[in-house]
Amino acid sequence: MQTEIPADGAAVAPAGASRSPGPLVSADDRKVLAATLVGSAIEWYDYFIYVQAAGLVLGSLFFAPFAQENPELSLILSFATVGVAFLFRPLGAIVCGHLGDRYGRKRVLAATLILMGVSTALIGVLPTYAQIGLWAPVILVTLRVLQGFSAGGEWGGAALMAVEHAPVDRRSLFGAFPQIGVPLGMIVATGALWCITALVGAEAFMAWGWRISFLLSIALIVVGVFIRRAVEESPVFLEMQSRRSHSSAPLGALLRKHPRQIVLTTLIFVGNSTAGYLLVGFFISYGSRALHMPAQQVLMICTVAAACWLGTTLLGGWLGDRIGRVRTFQLGYVLLALWAIPMWGFIESGDVAKFAFALVVLSVPLGLTYGPQAALYAEMFPADVRYSGVSAGYALGSILGGAFAAMIAQSIISATGQSWLVGVYVIVMAAVSFVAVTLVRDRPGTTLHAE
Repeated sequence: MQTEIPADGAAVAPAGASRSPGPLVSADDRKVLAATLVGSAIEWYDYFIYVQAAGLVLGSLFFAPFAQENPELSLILSFATVGVAFLFRPLGAIVCGHLGDRYGRKRVLAATLILMGVSTALIGVLPTYAQIGLWAPVILVTLRVLQGFSAGGEWGGAALMAVEHAPVDRRSLFGAFPQIGVPLGMIVATGALWCITALVGAEAFMAWGWRISFLLSIALIVVGVFIRRAVEESPVFLEMQSRRSHSSAPLGALLRKHPRQIVLTTLIFVGNSTAGYLLVGFFISYGSRALHMPAQQVLMICTVAAACWLGTTLLGGWLGDRIGRVRTFQLGYVLLALWAIPMWGFIESGDVAKFAFALVVLSVPLGLTYGPQAALYAEMFPADVRYSGVSAGYALGSILGGAFAAMIAQSIISATGQSWLVGVYVIVMAAVSFVAVTLVRDRPGTTLHAE
């Protein structure tokens, strides 16, 4: 039987190429899924602990002069440091993607995990502006840049390790596991902040307690590296290695041959990234500062919303295998656009239950537009440039979407006093992503192996 080659040149696996029906996951599958999930969760814990601390404490501690004269400006600057890291994600995607396509996914994933953890732990011991002056925000931004570089290389490797190990008919579900590392990382991050605040009190948390959440990264690194070492290298990369078919310059080949895929993967992600980073960072600050809700309550609400996001991401992965990746994305972005403005009525009420309801409902379109992403992206690029391609699209989409979402939202509210206008901003981004994903042809049977 010959392999069918569609018009765009991507080979399609012949019928029966998927594994025979059996248990949902084998022992080896569970090892791969656990490694991609746990490693991704640890990596994103490190990333999100910064995002959340930026909204709670970093503005007043590292931008002290602005905090005294203009608290809102110090908050905007603090959120800007969140965005700075996104600007270095493409660099991380380029470097790690190049290394991952040439030397393997497994080695690069271990390196990104260690780099992220060390950067996070160093923030936990960094002196504040009151102690070393201007050097404090300079070093803080430098460490944040290293976090961004690491995050740029992490996602592509974790996504490919899961998808390239998966049977053909379960790629979207398998690909959802590194994806749920994101909400799981958020759950652990918000849970850690909540526990520390409850144990030491708000005053002690502002003084020194926030550092504990960053220093916890040291223990998490050890766990993550240990788990990831037990996983075999991607079978797709091993096949390329045995055939010596990997590209000597994957980035150059990517830019020459697949510019359309880079643009589409970038734009597909901007809607999810925008709404996701509002949930991750902005709403914690907005609930506690603007609505004067107790910080512990807001953290607990965001933890619950992240747990729902985890569940809906798995649902999105499952639906991606059932109704297609593209249709699942389209459904998610329509729901996101429909909810973007009405949710502010619940948020602005200041009522804990209504605030929680708004964020829980938001988690539904977030999950539907996140669960099938790894499978969709992997199927859009050939094996020899796949790590570079999926990493670049994810990183660039993060810049255009989530990088400055919190800062833009805060600026919109500060300038107009109308929070619902943030919903208009989200609708525009969702519309861009809807159009982009509609231009992609769903190819669930595409072979991921080298041609």
